[in-house]
Amino acid sequence: MGKRKAIRAEKLKAEKMHKAIAIMRDCPTSPRKMRLVADIIRGVEINKALGILRYSKKEASIRMEKLLKSAIANWEAKNEGERLEDTKLCVKEVMVDGGRMLKRIQAAPQGRAHRIRKRSNHVTIVVDKLVTAENK
Repeated sequence: MGKRKAIRAEKLKAEKMHKAIAIMRDCPTSPRKMRLVADIIRGVEINKALGILRYSKKEASIRMEKLLKSAIANWEAKNEGERLEDTKLCVKEVMVDGGRMLKRIQAAPQGRAHRIRKRSNHVTIVVDKLVTAENK
């Protein structure tokens, strides 16, 4: 049993070597708005994704572009021997989770108060080598 686990662990370690992860926590944008941007770049090659984010009108795309650049820098740090230009990288996964919610009060008519929920989110980007039919 021990030998199988060791082989499986080595296999997982080799797979993780080519993946790079970047996480942004407590981004002050609602998760729904961030998911709209995340859906656009999921599965796209990184240069194309950077272009999409650069010219998108959405405010969330600015933060997502910065996070994607961070993930690319993490990949370069992990794979020092390989050149970024020679490797086809893509955005493998983008996960947007709800973060903490700041609850505020706004004055309403007749002495009432309405609750305002200022939402935030956590974003995780995974960058990996592009898998094509010929590579399989």
